[in-house]
Amino acid sequence: MHLKGCSPMRKQLTVNRLMPMIVWVIGLLIIWQLLSWLLLEVIQVPLAQSKLPYIHELVFTMTNYAGTLFSEGWFTISNAAIGFVLGAIAGVVLAILMSVSKWIEQLTFPYAVASQMIPILGLAPIVYGIVRDEQLSRVLIAAYMTFFPVTLNMLRGLRSVEPSAVELMYSYAAKPWAIYWKLRFPQSLPSLFSGLKIAAPLAVTGAILVELMGATNGIGVIMLRNLYYGPSHNYMFWLTVIAGAVLGILSYLIISLIERLVTPWQPEFRKVGGDD
Repeated sequence: MHLKGCSPMRKQLTVNRLMPMIVWVIGLLIIWQLLSWLLLEVIQVPLAQSKLPYIHELVFTMTNYAGTLFSEGWFTISNAAIGFVLGAIAGVVLAILMSVSKWIEQLTFPYAVASQMIPILGLAPIVYGIVRDEQLSRVLIAAYMTFFPVTLNMLRGLRSVEPSAVELMYSYAAKPWAIYWKLRFPQSLPSLFSGLKIAAPLAVTGAILVELMGATNGIGVIMLRNLYYGPSHNYMFWLTVIAGAVLGILSYLIISLIERLVTPWQPEFRKVGGDD
């Protein structure tokens, strides 16, 4: 028999999932406010509000500049998303090629690892100086930040298939492409999404870093301007820092939602107790 609305078990599961996040956010806000009070009233650090402003001051500033933060954030997240998709596609393709051929893996994997040894703080201005286009530079750096985590996790997932399962499909005269499409690729999806969840916030960080090099739009541009304008623009600077963090968290949550929709068969996504 079906009951209207959510069952008690489902409501309890929802509460159990949301409660840690709510407690974490409230705890963070309380700690922030206490530290701000200590710096200003107890320790009396010079220009304490430029170090860690009160939350209510940030909220008041945000009400005046919400439109600016949204429009500049859109520049950042849109370019980061394009780079993320391109980097993810490149990572998946390379992982498949390396899983097919040991020779390709031995040839390309050292270069993939070596590429990650280049400090991003050094690579971003080089790319921006060569390309001379802020949007393309954001896309390229975001793709670069995405590429390696996706490649590594996808390759691990493709090779996590039990040999007995592969032998069973061969016994049914399955073609190599069918083994990949029906066995290896579905098996690799949890690992792939692990890499995507790591890479998504990194792509946002990479896009913001390029904006600090001298772009004209984006969260990083507003962050840099208000950093140099001094204490009078301190609240706006902190809002851009928070906005950058929010964009990274949002990207992670979007990938997590897609993972839940694409791989509902994973143990952590299964319904508990036979609830319909």
